[in-house]
Amino acid sequence: MITAGIIGGSGYTGGELIRILLHHPAIEIDFVYSTTRAGKPLVSAHADLLGQTELNFTGDVNVNVDIVFLCLGHGNSTKFLQEHPFSANTKIIDLSNDFRLQADANFNGKHFVYGLPELNRTHIENAQYIANPGCFATAIQLALLPLAKAKKINAAVHINAITGSTGAGVSPSATSHFSWRNNNVSWYKPFTHQHLGEINESLTSLQEDTNELFFLPNRGNFTRGILATAYTHFKEPLEVAQELYTQFYWHARFTQVAKEPIHLKQVVNTNQCHIHLHKHENTLLITSAIDNLLKGASGQAVQNMNLMLGLEEDLGLNLKAGVY
Repeated sequence: MITAGIIGGSGYTGGELIRILLHHPAIEIDFVYSTTRAGKPLVSAHADLLGQTELNFTGDVNVNVDIVFLCLGHGNSTKFLQEHPFSANTKIIDLSNDFRLQADANFNGKHFVYGLPELNRTHIENAQYIANPGCFATAIQLALLPLAKAKKINAAVHINAITGSTGAGVSPSATSHFSWRNNNVSWYKPFTHQHLGEINESLTSLQEDTNELFFLPNRGNFTRGILATAYTHFKEPLEVAQELYTQFYWHARFTQVAKEPIHLKQVVNTNQCHIHLHKHENTLLITSAIDNLLKGASGQAVQNMNLMLGLEEDLGLNLKAGVY
């Protein structure tokens, strides 16, 4: 069995990662590290694991595991790796934003490959270190990459995306507690969200002269998922756009181009991204939907792990949505 360690296992992404890896046929969880819960059972933080595991959180790190996942707050992965030098054979997948941008990809002799399989599959298969994309970044890039590949982002792109409360993390905040979030919707970080950097780098790798992205993120009154809509000027017929997207994603195991309008329940609790195209006069509307904790975080991390280890890409990730 391949041994895996999880750093920062008490949060939402850590919990989802544990859930997937416990049932992954090729992986054995060696340890789940937590400074706040060392010695306590995993179920103390993740009630959904009741009856699934007897593992406890630990304050010790096995630096010789085959693969380690960093589920730490942004800015903490660099510090952790400085304090815990893993074996030269250990593969690392970081779920924070510490290494996503090209300017940050090289750290202490390690080069982190940007882990969006639909864009960088070959590089991921040959990588030892992966920077897992952000959740909004995943949904938006998958909505726009086929246009960039075809050099057809020739006008500004306007993006509106809404995310569930789990996107804010497990620690309570003024905008995540029930009384504020329930029956409520609001925007935040208009036009300046931190995921724009990685989105722009991916798009310009395919089309150098892409136009400006105007991104408005919203907080939704639901727990998980992201529904993103992007629209831009597009003169050609809808059938041309549909062919671009179908060809771009023909090999993608987890990205589907839908003929009918999509909704969030289709992808929640899965590693899927669903995309739909709609044309209004000379405007193309692209809708994408993902689960922010799975395709937007832990599921995509396992997808990257499978590719890095030469396993089937969907191993451990055949999860079904509950649409009723």
